[in-house]
Amino acid sequence: MSHEHLYQRWVKNSFDKKVRPRKFNEGDLVLKKVSPALKDNRGKWAPNYEGPFIVKCAFSGGALVLANMDDEELPSLVNADIVKRYYA
Repeated sequence: MSHEHLYQRWVKNSFDKKVRPRKFNEGDLVLKKVSPALKDNRGKWAPNYEGPFIVKCAFSGGALVLANMDDEELPSLVNADIVKRYYA
């Protein structure tokens, strides 16, 4: 193999060591990141996350069905990249 391919493999392997896959199961409590498109008059003092929410269903591609604490599901699916685990 050429030096370029060996270097690319080395960079990929070193990056992959630092990546921690996040798995969400049904019943987990999570916080959802607030959309930056929503305007809030509090400016930088506005909260970054909202919730907690309960994971109703987790799909293999990373999509989550969330419900609030009153067991009402959110109208759309949420990507797992914009949620983080909530520890109560």
